[in-house]
Amino acid sequence: MPPDTTPARLRIALVQHASGLEPEANRRLLAELTPADSDLVVFPEAFARDFGEAGSDVSAYAEAVTGPFATEVDRVAAERRTTVVAGMFETGPDPARPYNTLVVRGAATASYRKVHLYDSFGYRESDRLTPGPTSPVVVVTVGGFRVGLMTCYDLRFPELARALVDAGAELLLVPAAWVAGPRKVDHWRTLLRARAIENTVFVAAAGQPGPRYTGHSMVVDPLGDVLAEAGDEATVVRATVDLETLTRARATNPSLANRRL
Repeated sequence: MPPDTTPARLRIALVQHASGLEPEANRRLLAELTPADSDLVVFPEAFARDFGEAGSDVSAYAEAVTGPFATEVDRVAAERRTTVVAGMFETGPDPARPYNTLVVRGAATASYRKVHLYDSFGYRESDRLTPGPTSPVVVVTVGGFRVGLMTCYDLRFPELARALVDAGAELLLVPAAWVAGPRKVDHWRTLLRARAIENTVFVAAAGQPGPRYTGHSMVVDPLGDVLAEAGDEATVVRATVDLETLTRARATNPSLANRRL
């Protein structure tokens, strides 16, 4: 039998749902909200336990990446035969300032510690959390796609997206808790499309819903077209991405090949 040369396709589900202040209830939501008909299911940042009031001490809710939350992510991924990505607070060397971490379970097993902490718009995330290392960047393989991981405020730093693409990423995931406010939806939409266009990659971003956060989870293709987008309500956003579209986009706009710096 000749080898299968069909370009890879990936069915993505972005779960735009609020996390609460009770970790056990949030763990139950993983099974309730993970669909069984997707290849990749993405939950928002801090899904294991919400940040709480601005500046709150979240250290009591930090866990190891082998702890109850990540274990449940793994169980649900296996049960639904998919790959699940979700955000949590991870214990680290400073017990008072945990990491803001994404865990990946299913076709790949990985974790990513948020590099850029949200010290902006009047917030000081670094007072309560520890930044992750700047290297190596985290890229995993899911369904034939190379998938790079970023978290929320990382989106404002194009050099991280480019480093992920240089490491082979064809799809960037951005779980987030993008705080609502003036211009924030516009910034979110603009930056997601910019990261897709400048890197000719797919971008899939799962945000927590309103009213505290902006929602607007979306999937963007490598030429900047929005394939699917939510409003600010709790919902699941679905889209299918394929490597043939990425190849065509890079032929149309070979900006990566044309770089001189």
